[in-house]
Amino acid sequence: MMLEIRDVKKGFDSLQVLDGISFDVNKSDVVAILGPSGSGKTTLFRCLNFLEKADSGTMVFDGRTFDLNKATKADIAELRKKTAFVFQNYNLFLNKTVLDNVTLGLTAGAGMKKHDAVAIAKQMLEKVGMADKLSSYPSQLSGGQQQRVAIARALASKPEIIFFDEPTSALDPELIGEVLNVMRQLAEEGMTMLVVTHEMSFARNVSSKVIFIEDGHIVEAGPSKEFFANPKEERTKAFLRSIEYES
Repeated sequence: MMLEIRDVKKGFDSLQVLDGISFDVNKSDVVAILGPSGSGKTTLFRCLNFLEKADSGTMVFDGRTFDLNKATKADIAELRKKTAFVFQNYNLFLNKTVLDNVTLGLTAGAGMKKHDAVAIAKQMLEKVGMADKLSSYPSQLSGGQQQRVAIARALASKPEIIFFDEPTSALDPELIGEVLNVMRQLAEEGMTMLVVTHEMSFARNVSSKVIFIEDGHIVEAGPSKEFFANPKEERTKAFLRSIEYES
């Protein structure tokens, strides 16, 4: 088992956003996390990447156990070396070029020499179809292009797992496909991914597992084909009926 999440809880004042989330991730799994808005999906991701401090819960990653409430700065730094996060709104530096956006984490964050960082960045930008935009600034790119740069930045650190938090939610419909195509390619290459998404076609056809969350609880989880073909819970059935997805 690559990743084990156990009993994650998180509340804000009187609102319990996560109430005992537990699941496992194997190497090369693509886990789609589904649920209505406000169900706790993004908060879960933020807790797993220590952008929020969970009230309680543990993460076992590569055989080592981390307390999500009491992890030290050293623990967090160690985990972040093995993971990457792709945000809804790209989070690119607007005053830096595409190439600089990808190299910065390698040079400033990992202490890599500039020429080595540039070589890796160019390779990753080629991978996501952005090799011709090295000198462009984010303001000169479409949303889909910016998100592909963000994916290249994530890949450059050679993570074991990438967390995608609704990576297409900020995109115009015609740009969604170019980002999903990159993610589909990564899945085919065996990248382990956790993806919060509303793209049902991606969840059904690309992911290996689906977790359906509502009100901070896992309502249903299972292999993707089984989840869509034969959902067990009535709430899951109602959710799937409410969302149009491609056949």
